[in-house]
Amino acid sequence: MTDQTQRDTIYTSQGVTMNYNLGYACINMALSYPEKGKERITTNRGMIKRTFQQKGLPYASALTLQNTKDLLQILQWNEQHGIKFYRMSSDLIPWASEYDLKDLPDFDAIEEALYEAGLYAAEHNMRITTHPGHFNKLTSPNPDVIKRTTRDLEIHGEIFDLMCLPRTHFAKINIHVGATYNDRRMALDNFCKNFERLPESVRSRLTVENDDKASLYSTKELYDEVYSRIGVPIVFDYHHHKFCTGDQTEYEAVHLAASTWGDIRPVVHYSESRADEHNDASIKPQAHSDSYVNAIDFHGLDLDVMLEAKHKEIALFKMRELLKNNLTIAA
Repeated sequence: MTDQTQRDTIYTSQGVTMNYNLGYACINMALSYPEKGKERITTNRGMIKRTFQQKGLPYASALTLQNTKDLLQILQWNEQHGIKFYRMSSDLIPWASEYDLKDLPDFDAIEEALYEAGLYAAEHNMRITTHPGHFNKLTSPNPDVIKRTTRDLEIHGEIFDLMCLPRTHFAKINIHVGATYNDRRMALDNFCKNFERLPESVRSRLTVENDDKASLYSTKELYDEVYSRIGVPIVFDYHHHKFCTGDQTEYEAVHLAASTWGDIRPVVHYSESRADEHNDASIKPQAHSDSYVNAIDFHGLDLDVMLEAKHKEIALFKMRELLKNNLTIAA
């Protein structure tokens, strides 16, 4: 699936036409925190490990079925509000690494709910992606960490397959490369080696993201050491780039990352500083803001923008207004 299948918002700025989608991650604020008397709709019902040990697969299955059914309702809400890009929660299936999904008592109904959500996304030209947690580290020298990481990524690939999402980077599974373990060469070699051992359901969708610490991986290093070796596209994170530039300007870095996507529209992440938003120097500068003050600079590129603000779809609506104030809607 390529960009031509997406229905985009189109604006012109200084004579340049840009095609893009804005998306938000996981939680829909309006549905998760509804008016009194309305049922909560969410996809991240979960439990602590002790509860899972006590209640087992039947409870995990019941929560998963609720989550997967609510996924379709979130997508329907998104469609009603013109949102074509959505990051699915990695908490959809509680403690999924502890069992085979087919062992869940409600698996048939869960499979049907996932298929219906994927079908709805396809019929309405939506892009669905996911972002497994930071504990996934294909760079690790520890075999147990690699085993857990592989298992977690396999689950994400299996869920996307059950949704019949394409095995392309259109339905990306995005991760950070991981730590350096005081040996960057070893770590990057491990990543490339372990990538090749992943199932096709993951390899065909996996992307990597630049980091927010100078000691970790910039866009330039990811291009030279990951994309150039194994062809994994790069998700450019605007906010992270401020802390790990790789001696590149924002313009240079986002264009370099975009060049790794072939005929599929690149995904970028955009957030602003929570410390600046609240004028509070005690807040970690890397922390994401609640909403937005500045319109994103596309640097002349067609992009799908995942907005990583705490206020989710509310912040997306704010970004729409900021863009309208900065750009002219094309006729």
